[in-house]
Amino acid sequence: MSRPLVPEDFAADAPVVARALIGATLLVDGVGGIIVETEAYDRDDPASHTHGGPTPRNQSMFGPPGRSYVYRSYGIHWCLNFVCREEGHGAGVLIRALEPTHGLERMRERRGVQETRLLCSGPGRVGQALGITRALNAQRLDRPPFQVLAAPQRAPEVTVGPRIGISKAMDVPWRFGLAGSPYLSQRFR
Repeated sequence: MSRPLVPEDFAADAPVVARALIGATLLVDGVGGIIVETEAYDRDDPASHTHGGPTPRNQSMFGPPGRSYVYRSYGIHWCLNFVCREEGHGAGVLIRALEPTHGLERMRERRGVQETRLLCSGPGRVGQALGITRALNAQRLDRPPFQVLAAPQRAPEVTVGPRIGISKAMDVPWRFGLAGSPYLSQRFR
């Protein structure tokens, strides 16, 4: 079994952490799967929620590392991020897609779909499938209900490209994906 990730594993720059998370396993109350797609964000990045400084909404993204940052996208979907860097910096990794491996029936109930590929192929779908809510904001990732396990020793092949679904800094290549995965939210260009 892979080792559980601890806060120190999230202390690096967000793109480094985002890439390292490809192939890791994420479970929330035992439901989840293999992380196959991530995006990195940093306070110096105009697309980041932390770019304008701390607010009540984004405060948890300013640390400490190894915590969750949960926000609502378009007023509909809860999205899960992992906080990176030192406390006070304001960086994180958006979990964009998982390959479902644990608790598939729970995910199907929550999502109302049967096709496995559609359960966690996008950040809103991940949030719904894993039962993410604002109540999980600022929680430690190394304690229940979270469990994050390191990727296998053999590094997976990672594809890199520009982030998607944003209107600023769209050309920054901080989107990372498991090469060839059918569970990505979108293909890489």
